[in-house]
Amino acid sequence: MSGVAGSYSLRLRLLAGTLAWMLLAIALVGWGLRALFQEHITQQMQAQLVMQLDHLSAAVDWEPAGGVRVAAMAADPRLGEPLSGLYWQIDVLGAAPQAAAARSRSLWDQVLALPAVPAAYPAKGYRVLALQDAQGHALLAVARTLQLPEDEAPPLRLAVAGDRALLAEPLQRFTRLLLMALGMLALGLAVAVAVQLHLALQPLGLLRARLAAVRSGAAARLEGRFPQELQPLVNEFNHVLQENADMVQRARTQAGNLAHAVHTPLSILANAAAQEQGALAQLVQEQVASARRQVDYHLARARAAAAVRATGLATPVLPPLQALLRTMQRLHAERGIAFRLAAGAQEAAFRGEEQDLYELLGNLIDNAGKWARTQVVVDVQPQDGMLCCTVDDDGPGIPQPERERMFERGVQLDEQRPGSGLGLDIVRALAHTYGGSVQVQDSPLGGARLRLCLPAALPGG
Repeated sequence: MSGVAGSYSLRLRLLAGTLAWMLLAIALVGWGLRALFQEHITQQMQAQLVMQLDHLSAAVDWEPAGGVRVAAMAADPRLGEPLSGLYWQIDVLGAAPQAAAARSRSLWDQVLALPAVPAAYPAKGYRVLALQDAQGHALLAVARTLQLPEDEAPPLRLAVAGDRALLAEPLQRFTRLLLMALGMLALGLAVAVAVQLHLALQPLGLLRARLAAVRSGAAARLEGRFPQELQPLVNEFNHVLQENADMVQRARTQAGNLAHAVHTPLSILANAAAQEQGALAQLVQEQVASARRQVDYHLARARAAAAVRATGLATPVLPPLQALLRTMQRLHAERGIAFRLAAGAQEAAFRGEEQDLYELLGNLIDNAGKWARTQVVVDVQPQDGMLCCTVDDDGPGIPQPERERMFERGVQLDEQRPGSGLGLDIVRALAHTYGGSVQVQDSPLGGARLRLCLPAALPGG
């Protein structure tokens, strides 16, 4: 449909819409998976912090003389590395509160700024806190209060914190892998969508080919297997084609009936005038002959107009042409004119009525036979969807100024030669009705070449 104002591609519209929704869905899925993974590693880090908090709770002790003491424990080595991102801290609560009464080596000279102790802790026994260190880094922390069994031991608050930057590396690694996976998925889905659209729209290409075959005359109706969604359209179109063919057939029948009805009284008048002598009889004969020519001319145009609207017409050219050449050979036998088909003539099919083909070629060949000295050569060649017939003679040729005038109705370039002057006018009218053309050119035989181009039908139509 490209090239038509306001048109669009159904394939591109479907592809663009599907890809847009697909990319949006993939983006939402990617965002959701990343958020789930971030939540997962956050929970995992929180679980590790709770485990460190449990170890710290088991290792802490109170000495009346020395205060808080932490025994050796199987802890993460990062707790001994300064500013490693993993820290613990113990605050003394009660009557004599003391912040950071004990802390991990990793805190170095820093202190975790913990919020006030709540009235009650959750049932799980710890709180999850969001903190910041002295450098402004975000920390994830878990804290709980602990009452040691010693009599003089004050309540303690234990906290373990981890830098949220520790989550960045696995999150970035997961994001890269996720983008790669989703990119491959998007590419695969795009290819699948393109293939699916190609397969889904393939019946439309078949329908277009069948329509082209009907238009070119290779078929009279749409044939083939179509999907259920297209079959009603195909059935309706075939119904329209059948109605059109019936209408054209009725028009042809009526034209034939009219010709028969007119020719019968004309024949009676001609026979009656032939039996009489005098000016009146001669006048009647002339007018009857003129009426016959006019009837034949207009019926030929009406028949051609009906044939142009019909579908599935395909008339092979060579058999009628060979029959015409044999007829012309006998018709011009007294002058010894040789009528022959060119050696390189190719088989082709005319998208029209066989009777019209006889009318067109017969007038051209007969005209060439009247002017030829010894021979007439006819050639047929397909060219750009048309079939071009050339009729060459070795006569005197036609002067350039007379080439257009010779197709006018009633014009005879030589009044001494037989004819009514209507044959070439009928040829031009029929050719134009079918969408073709007829021209006069110089012939390689020395005379004139009449070149007739008509719409071609596919072979076997």
